[in-house]
Amino acid sequence: MLSKNTFSNALKDPRNIQILWLSSFLLTGIICLDWLANVSYYFFVFISALSVQILFIRVNHLPWSALKSAVITSLGLCLLLKVNQPIFGLLAGAVAIGAKFLVRLNSKHIFNPANLGILVLVLLGEGWISPGQWGNEGLIVVFIAICGLLVTMKVGRLDTGLSFLTVLLIAEFLRTVVYQGWPMDHFLHTFSSGTIFLFAFFMITDPMTSPNSRKARLIWGAFLALTSFWLSSFMQLYTAPIWALFIWSLFTPIFDKIFIQPKFKWI
Repeated sequence: MLSKNTFSNALKDPRNIQILWLSSFLLTGIICLDWLANVSYYFFVFISALSVQILFIRVNHLPWSALKSAVITSLGLCLLLKVNQPIFGLLAGAVAIGAKFLVRLNSKHIFNPANLGILVLVLLGEGWISPGQWGNEGLIVVFIAICGLLVTMKVGRLDTGLSFLTVLLIAEFLRTVVYQGWPMDHFLHTFSSGTIFLFAFFMITDPMTSPNSRKARLIWGAFLALTSFWLSSFMQLYTAPIWALFIWSLFTPIFDKIFIQPKFKWI
């Protein structure tokens, strides 16, 4: 039987809480939203990501707790990416985790693992993002948003998600309601999907790939939102947030040089 201290210690690591929430989202999708057909894809993602992570744990003599990051990345890929063939889950997982160890600068990986895995599959024409997979269940979206708030507060990255969402909301409101004169329900529909909140609170807030400084993260999140808004509104790119994060990940090392703060470390 688990002791109270064991449970308390487990909650101290934000990764455990994040795994709990992301797993609950995935189970909700499988049980309530008919995602059962994608289970084989989920299996391939986890097998690939965990295998690559174990390889680098052995090579680099890392603690086994590093497996948590691979689990989080796998859950992100399962929740956000859809593929033509389940077998491509192997590629998504391998690219996501492999790049984390092979593409680095100043002892910090540059690209968000799940984001890069998604982008590669999209570029190959074998994957896509489906905001509509959450259906019209408003309670699920609210649940994802609340859980995201709790996780980012725990890890100290709430500023990044709120900066991104606030700037994106303002930009979309000015374009949709003020400039185009469309009704408010059209504007609100843009933010009625769980995908945008998963991206805002569980992807761009990754402490290992976002800027170290709070001031830098606020600026970085705002630029990320503006880039995403421009790509979606004027370039009609439905994968705009994924591309925006890829672009601004390249600038994270520059932000870290300008706004000097200690690098984040997991407990």
